[in-house]
Amino acid sequence: MLLLNVHHTAIAVENLDESIDSFRSQYGVEPLYREIVKSQGVEEAMIPVGGSHVQLLQPLDLDTPVGRFLERRGEGLHHIAFQVADIDSALTHLGRQGARLIDAEPRVGGGGHRIAFLHPQVFGGTLVELVEVK
Repeated sequence: MLLLNVHHTAIAVENLDESIDSFRSQYGVEPLYREIVKSQGVEEAMIPVGGSHVQLLQPLDLDTPVGRFLERRGEGLHHIAFQVADIDSALTHLGRQGARLIDAEPRVGGGGHRIAFLHPQVFGGTLVELVEVK
């Protein structure tokens, strides 16, 4: 399995509009897109940074993974996402290595990309997302 790139670093935020405005004023960047991903329970904005992105995540509801994260920990780093060429092969490889998979099968995430999450114990206590760019 080969990691191609750090696709994005996700930050959980209370207010997406305010966070976008902060990035805009502090760093002079604009989101590539903003969308609601109902299956993930979030509204997200993807901001380009070099060859990667910062993903800002606002929960649609408190009873979502990001909503519960904010309630327990407050705003901050939620996960890191690595781009892979073939997510099915990556999950098979990681499963054979004994990695704890949150998603044994890929699902559709933001931007229409195929994604899967790995348990934080796989990578130093940090939630990891794999992304196969369409």
